Amino acid sequence: MAPGKKYLDATRRYDRAAFHTPAEAIDIVKSLATAGFDESVDLAVRLGVDPRKAEEMLRGTVSLPAGSGKDVRVAVFAQGEQATIAREAGAELVGSDDLAAEVEGGMLDFDVAIATPDMMPTVGKLGRVLGPRGLMPNPKTGTVTPDVAKAVADFKGGKVEYRTDKNANVHVPIGKASFEAAALGENFAAVVDELLRVRPAGAKGQYVKRISISSTMGPGVDVDTSNL
Repeated sequence: MAPGKKYLDATRRYDRAAFHTPAEAIDIVKSLATAGFDESVDLAVRLGVDPRKAEEMLRGTVSLPAGSGKDVRVAVFAQGEQATIAREAGAELVGSDDLAAEVEGGMLDFDVAIATPDMMPTVGKLGRVLGPRGLMPNPKTGTVTPDVAKAVADFKGGKVEYRTDKNANVHVPIGKASFEAAALGENFAAVVDELLRVRPAGAKGQYVKRISISSTMGPGVDVDTSNL
């Protein structure tokens, strides 16, 4: 689909060939977010890793200090006392076999799925439904845990997941265009610091190859990576 008029207009309002400091890039992105809704601000990072190697396939979570700005709907696979705890923590959907049956039937009205360890034999059967949507609970992301109250609070409070795709890119939302620039800057730094922290030992050469920031409807603005 050809770019729209607003998108093309936005690309003419800054130097697309230039590399900017994170603060400059955030200011530009905010100025270009002129849609009739509060656009998400997204960070895209190209890493110098080989996604074909399991040890270089990054996946984890990072807590955004300023929050995500998103109303996160959480589903928890739990039973008994843990189910009660999950409801009290604010999870929108809680259940065991009954919830699994709803998901199997196509109900996917949630952003994060959390499961207690004892529910994984049941949840594991939903892999073909949850997996392609990035919703499968995983211990690496803290979504398979006995502490469901903390997990629910963390994800509703701004914890987001990251993972490398097949082209070694990581895409992470860092807030909304309505956020103060300083808040977006804090979230940007938290994500970049996390990616640097988990650099695989086998990654050779330049690790952070490219960073860009964009809003939902806007073009990407390149960030200078020379100091990383």
